Amino acid sequence: MPYIAPTEDLTFLLDHVVGYDQVVQTERFSEATPDMTRAILTEAARLSEEIMAPLQRPGDLHPAHLENGVVRTSPGYPEGWKAIAEGGWIGIAADPEYGGMGLPVTLASAVNDMMSGACLSLQLAPLMTQGQIEALEHHASDEIRALYLPKLISGEWTGTMNLTEPQAGSDVGALTTKATENGDGTYAVSGQKIYISWGDHDVAENVCHLVLARLPGAPAGTRGISLFLVPKYIPDASGAPGAANGVRVVSLEHKLGLHGSPTAVMEYDNATGWLVGAEQGGMAAMFTMMNNARLGVGIQGIGVAEAAFQHALAYATDRRQGRSPVENGTGTILDHADVRRMLMTMKADVFAARGIALSCAVAIDMAGATDDAGWKARAALLTPVNKSFGTDTGIAVSDMGLQVHGGMGFIEETGAAQFCRDVRVTAIYEGTNGIQAMDLVGRKLMDGGDAAFRLMDEIEACAEEAREVFPGLAEAVWQASETLRETTEWLAAQDDMNVRFGGAVPFQRAFARVLGAWIHLRAALVGQGTPRETLARFYITRLLPEHVGLLAQAREGSGDLYGLSADELAA
Repeated sequence: MPYIAPTEDLTFLLDHVVGYDQVVQTERFSEATPDMTRAILTEAARLSEEIMAPLQRPGDLHPAHLENGVVRTSPGYPEGWKAIAEGGWIGIAADPEYGGMGLPVTLASAVNDMMSGACLSLQLAPLMTQGQIEALEHHASDEIRALYLPKLISGEWTGTMNLTEPQAGSDVGALTTKATENGDGTYAVSGQKIYISWGDHDVAENVCHLVLARLPGAPAGTRGISLFLVPKYIPDASGAPGAANGVRVVSLEHKLGLHGSPTAVMEYDNATGWLVGAEQGGMAAMFTMMNNARLGVGIQGIGVAEAAFQHALAYATDRRQGRSPVENGTGTILDHADVRRMLMTMKADVFAARGIALSCAVAIDMAGATDDAGWKARAALLTPVNKSFGTDTGIAVSDMGLQVHGGMGFIEETGAAQFCRDVRVTAIYEGTNGIQAMDLVGRKLMDGGDAAFRLMDEIEACAEEAREVFPGLAEAVWQASETLRETTEWLAAQDDMNVRFGGAVPFQRAFARVLGAWIHLRAALVGQGTPRETLARFYITRLLPEHVGLLAQAREGSGDLYGLSADELAA
């Protein structure tokens, strides 16, 4: 079936649930009026449905490939990229000084949601470029910003992020790529990087790599890492791509999914680069890009979940199998209780995850517009939860979508399996979901849980507001928040970080479950007597109870995880 952009859900969440009105009331984002917001969503929906969605299947069947040292992308991708670039979608949240629209990250996130659902392999290219734009805006010199930002924002050039090496995955501090001064303000960068999304291609005229490397004499670990901008072609005096740099693609990875997205092994051989930020300040600069990407990757999961749900619903609406147990039903598998269970779960979780993601984006916008420490803490707290729950939802919903298809889901021609294959990596890249959970119970609780408790206060205030209208739902949400509060207090009191880490993943999942209930309850208050209320009841009565078992796991710590020795595990 054709992909349909979820503009109705996005508009409802922005208007009634996630606090977007606070963003547009700030001086910085005052131009993002309701009329402009709807116009942006309408045009992004058209791009997603008409231009990008038709490229989803060709990208899977005809992967990017390396041909005589040149990466050739899937059929239609250069034209798709051109449409994205000419529409201004890459620079939607970028600084207007360099050609961006300067609109809220929240609105850019809604656009990325639609584009991800239409064609994730292609959407990954603008996402990487958007992250690089933000990193350069915050950390690059005036000269670098003036030269590179207009080209990246216009889509003439694209951006990548180079962290991982064969021996240094999540342990970035173990990298061996080196940089030495050339004596003219530039540096010679040498080393190899792997898993570089859109590391090379034929859709734009230049590729700009942000590369982590170590200067001579720098201390070991992450403290000694610096960040360098290394273009594929060195800009000439006029700013146009000039001489080829010492950068080459060694190979492209053969992957489970995302076949249309070229994932490269990159080699740097005395490549000319420019320092971004301070010496040995590379991780701080790169984290700007990574945090942007973590928001975006959570949204990628949600976008794919939306597309997988639509695909499964269309199949269930047409497929006749077995005797209908529902009088005057549709006569299709949509009548069967277990199929309904899966579809309701899919729809409810997509809405919850989308609400969490947009709430995170609102916090980022408010932090930038007001410089308020409370909003900064809220944004930091929600980032790992959004990344993990959004991608977990993408994986779970895609899997359920395949199950709805039955045996046909296992047949590639239906397209159901592609959602599973494409979305699976989102729980891995930009920091695995396990690392996100460790960040949540580690760094994000360094304040003793203050930011988390303030959020729980808001959840409980919403529950109190809802008691008169939805007493049962309100009580369930209030009690869930209190249980989450108690476990958060317990975790924050644990000095042994491995005790926290042992329960980090279930805690993070429980946190998202409670946040999702809050999102649904707020939606029900606005949409009383409508399908919004019905969906909220389903989520709160059937999915929210999962938090009890998860929080019980979180409080078990790490001891039993090591109950079996390495030899006993293998026995």
